[in-house]
Amino acid sequence: MSNAVDRNINQHNAGWSFENISEDFDSHIQKSIPLYDLGHKLVCHYSDFFLKADSVVYDIGCSTGQMLARLAARHPQKQELRLIGVDTVADMVGMARRLEKKDARLSFIHGNALDVEFEPADVIIANYTIQFLPPRVRQDMINRIYAALNWGGAFFMFEKVRAPDGRFQDYANQVYMEFKLENGFSEAEIVNKSRSIKGVMEPFSTQGDLDLLKRAGFTDVMSIQKYVCFEGFLAVK
Repeated sequence: MSNAVDRNINQHNAGWSFENISEDFDSHIQKSIPLYDLGHKLVCHYSDFFLKADSVVYDIGCSTGQMLARLAARHPQKQELRLIGVDTVADMVGMARRLEKKDARLSFIHGNALDVEFEPADVIIANYTIQFLPPRVRQDMINRIYAALNWGGAFFMFEKVRAPDGRFQDYANQVYMEFKLENGFSEAEIVNKSRSIKGVMEPFSTQGDLDLLKRAGFTDVMSIQKYVCFEGFLAVK
């Protein structure tokens, strides 16, 4: 039985891993997540309100570094800007580090964000990252993000979210499946992906994510993007 979830990407039941897929990751994620590219553009546009000439930016779960590269391109005049990516997957960080040669303001850390000593930052980003953290450490991560932000700093959190009840969750599942079929995934690939992320990705509801942010100390929070079961939040300290 094939374990393919996309071209050149094979996974196992309840065993999704980001290891050794960096070459195909960006194309896979673009096909998998509605409005993914627009989410990156939104962060870039909103960043105009938060980034100063010497700001520090963190991207937690940066994968191949494309979000930070786009932010760097958005702010070419801010030469003291520091854009730091963090990822647990060595293969992803290795690919992201190719970008450092193009822009010295970019740097990437191979490690767990829970172990990183954050410098005071004006922007922190987590693009579909928190959902992969074990729920038992999720609040700790959000607490650390809040503590690292300067007053008035921004946290951009994009997540897959669960619907508020079973009926709406069923609607969301069906609509999302149609989205993936229209983007070229086969039925077998969709099933394999669903099987592979069991116990690995654990989305919260919109309210669950808002509660995480509130408990950390955020009081100014707005949803800035929503497509069925995918949502982006902007939280300002």
